[in-house]
Amino acid sequence: MPTEIILPKVDMDMATGRISRWYVENGAVVKKGDVLFEIETDKAAMEIEAPASGIVRDITGKQGIDIPVGQVVAWIYEEGEVPSDKPEHSTAAGNGGSLREPTADTVVAREEVQNAVHVLAIKNDGVARATPLARRLAREAGLQILAISGSGPRGRIVSADVEAAVAAAKAKQGYQLPSSVPRAPSDDQVLKLFESDSYEIVPHDTMRRTIARRLVEAKSTIPHFYLTLDCALDALLDLRAQLNAAAPKRMTEKGEAPSYKLSVNDMVIKALALALRDLPDANVSWTDAGMLRHRHADVGVAVSIPGGLITPIIRKAEVKTLSAISNEMRDLADRARNRKLKPEEYQGGTTAVSNLGMFGVRDFAAVINPPHASILAVGAGEERAVVRVGEVRIATMMSVTLSTDHRAVDGALAAELIGCFKRYVENPVAMIV
Repeated sequence: MPTEIILPKVDMDMATGRISRWYVENGAVVKKGDVLFEIETDKAAMEIEAPASGIVRDITGKQGIDIPVGQVVAWIYEEGEVPSDKPEHSTAAGNGGSLREPTADTVVAREEVQNAVHVLAIKNDGVARATPLARRLAREAGLQILAISGSGPRGRIVSADVEAAVAAAKAKQGYQLPSSVPRAPSDDQVLKLFESDSYEIVPHDTMRRTIARRLVEAKSTIPHFYLTLDCALDALLDLRAQLNAAAPKRMTEKGEAPSYKLSVNDMVIKALALALRDLPDANVSWTDAGMLRHRHADVGVAVSIPGGLITPIIRKAEVKTLSAISNEMRDLADRARNRKLKPEEYQGGTTAVSNLGMFGVRDFAAVINPPHASILAVGAGEERAVVRVGEVRIATMMSVTLSTDHRAVDGALAAELIGCFKRYVENPVAMIV
């Protein structure tokens, strides 16, 4: 008698299932334990094994449709058996046949976690493994499936992961997700909004196109979260003034000049580098293959140039003196504005600083620049009324916002990092001893 292959019940509340892929065709010779097909549920993808050895025939279970649990989807015949040997009662449900619950003798189904040997994993080629239900929910919510962390076997994205991402997005400042994936208007649609003589088209150069592409990729694929706090700058400003006053003189083409002139940004770079040195778990980059833990703090600094911006990098900033950072940063910025940087001077890095304080901006959130796991947005130093020891006093305060890749750095670790940065800023002598 031929052996029935039925759709197994792999979840307690499962009434129907879908075959997402057949690994064999009619006439295929299989051995007991060979993988026959894959079932997609909202929790995992499970590969179903052959319950017997023989020839697969009469495949009735089609891919991509709901099939009742226990329904026969194919048969395995021994050599010499013919299709007419198939028992009458084994016909598919809906054609007068009876349905039976699967048993260990008929189909072997791998459990989700304990026996996840055959569950498909997330590939390292950037393609997310997700159940069809999870993909549909993400698509309807307007979420990028790659930006969602999977909790299923081997990182597979399931519907619960998407629902959690939707809830988090809605909770953030009352944000309402679109009902479908928004699409940018076409050029023709945009141009129709304006009178033909009210604009001129400035073609995008390579830099602007690259910036646009990388920012879209960063915001679409990196799960950003943000931490903001205020730092007292008075001690740092006092130390900066003392160090600049003590700078030795040197001869230049324009005459005698100090050998360095520290800026607040130079000291911010050093403070962030030291914080990463103290918290190596935050000095990382996310990859699907594993977490890259960097041995040094290579701090990129956003520099505005005509037509866009670029991020030259201060390598090993944690071991360099403030004067060395200051002079190197000045040289990099000058050559960046003249577009004379070498690729190795702006590629890579482990974190970045974006400072808009000189424009009077109080606080903002910056976009992470891959492969970094963080970026520090620095606002203006300004006098504010603060309460200290029960009294209102005037202090120079600076707001900073740390954007972090939640895949690589969790909330508590990010809070430690920005707190450590604050301690260096408010106790700047620690940066020079």
